[in-house]
Amino acid sequence: MELFTDPLPILKAIGMIGLFCIIFVESGLLIGIFLPGDSILFTAGLLASQGFFPIIPLIVGCVIAAILGDSVGYYLGKITGDKIFTRDNSLFFHKDNLQKAKVFYEKHGKKTIVLSRFIPIIRSFTPMLAGIGKMHYRTFLTYNIIGGLTWCVSVILIGYFLGTQIPNIEQYVLPIVGIIIIISFVPLLFAKFKK
Repeated sequence: MELFTDPLPILKAIGMIGLFCIIFVESGLLIGIFLPGDSILFTAGLLASQGFFPIIPLIVGCVIAAILGDSVGYYLGKITGDKIFTRDNSLFFHKDNLQKAKVFYEKHGKKTIVLSRFIPIIRSFTPMLAGIGKMHYRTFLTYNIIGGLTWCVSVILIGYFLGTQIPNIEQYVLPIVGIIIIISFVPLLFAKFKK
């Protein structure tokens, strides 16, 4: 549970390989909805600014993990097809989340693959919906690469930049992570309010 409140000690313990695994799972597997992708990328960038992670391998590894995670999610969707919509709600699966992601995907088309990277919960369902919807894989992969690059590079570099500019930033990680979580849910709240 500490990962959701203060990812700093967890990241120090699991290292880059553990981080890559989290990004992989969070990107394209349904159980990833429980993982804090934005805040963990930000914190990884912060740690890189302090010399804990080398910045280039960190970015490259996260981008690869994000792209591979989405690709696995796509193929899971392609294999399972519409069967997933007939499942009952469970601890790890809620039809409401899948329906929200489907509506978002249908409304925004191809750009959803990129936009969803920045929206928790929807991020984990979108690749699967692209597979269910039989989106051409080459098209999906193009937007998947753009989305993975944009998401990982921007969030990591924000953490890295702030880490180099603000002295003792480690003391402010919890409030910053809280702000990141709030900001990442703004699109969902806006859509709910608009509806």
